[in-house]
This record gives sequence, structure tokens and C-alpha cells, in this order.
Amino acid sequence: MVILENVTTPTHQTKQQKYKMLLQQIRDIVSNEDDLTANLGNIVAVIHHTMGFDWTGFYLVKNDELVLGPFQGPAAVSRIALGEGVCGTALSKECTIIVDDVEQFAGYVPCSELDKSEIALPAFHKGEVALIFNINSHKMKNFDDTDKRYMEELMHLLEEIL
Repeated sequence: MVILENVTTPTHQTKQQKYKMLLQQIRDIVSNEDDLTANLGNIVAVIHHTMGFDWTGFYLVKNDELVLGPFQGPAAVSRIALGEGVCGTALSKECTIIVDDVEQFAGYVPCSELDKSEIALPAFHKGEVALIFNINSHKMKNFDDTDKRYMEELMHLLEEIL
């Protein structure tokens, strides 16, 4: 049995350094566990707590809609339709969506009145989107190309275990 310790990240680390450390820890997590739910739960926990996001979670694709999976943060919308909100748009367009200001996003699905920005990323299995990784922030323009680059690397890692 592998015991995971809480991740404490020095505040002087750059976002890039944090992501590199996270990706290595996530590789270690998934190499020691073959259950998808356990892996998704641990992945969400380490990212959420290391990066200090306000809501971090997975939505799983089931019958052309998204169903809430493992997450960290306040209660969330349980089901999201194809094309609805940021996550449903990432599903329908099959690509990463970064929203700097959620109030400016047509069709935004509010989860918290405090949310200001969001990123949603798909992971594929057999050529189809299998899940969406979603992160919300209470800060405007909180996500950038660094987040996109490392989170997309995480999605490729997940695709290996889906």
C-alpha cells in the first residue's frame, strides 16, 4: 500500500514548477492504482490543494451528457447537457475552453456567484471524449497558457488509464 502525504508547495515556486511537481506525483499515483475512481479522486485532491483552486472536478460522459464525478469544493451541478456551459461546450467542441470572465460566456451555467473564471479540458478514450476536467476560480483571468499546457499534459496521462 502506498501512503500519500499532503502536498505542501513552497509559495516561492512558480506555477510551472508546481505543475511539474504535480504531474510527477500524479504519475506516481496512477502507476500504483488501477481503479479509475480512486485515481480521479486523488488527482482532484492534489491539484485542488496544491494550486488553491476554488472548485476542481471531473464530469464523466454518460449518454451524451456530463455527470458529476470526483471533485473538491462546494456542491456542484450534477448533470450538464452537451453544449451547455463551459463544460458542455468543451464536450461538444472536443477541446480545451478557457474563460477569463464567466459572465461574458454565452450560456454560462452558474455554480457559484463567486466564480469569475474557468477552464474545462477533455480527455479521450477510443477517439471519443470520456470526461471533462473542470476548474473554477474566484479570480478573473486566473487561467493562462501555462495552465492549459500542463493540464492538457495531465489529460494525455489520463487517456493512458481510461
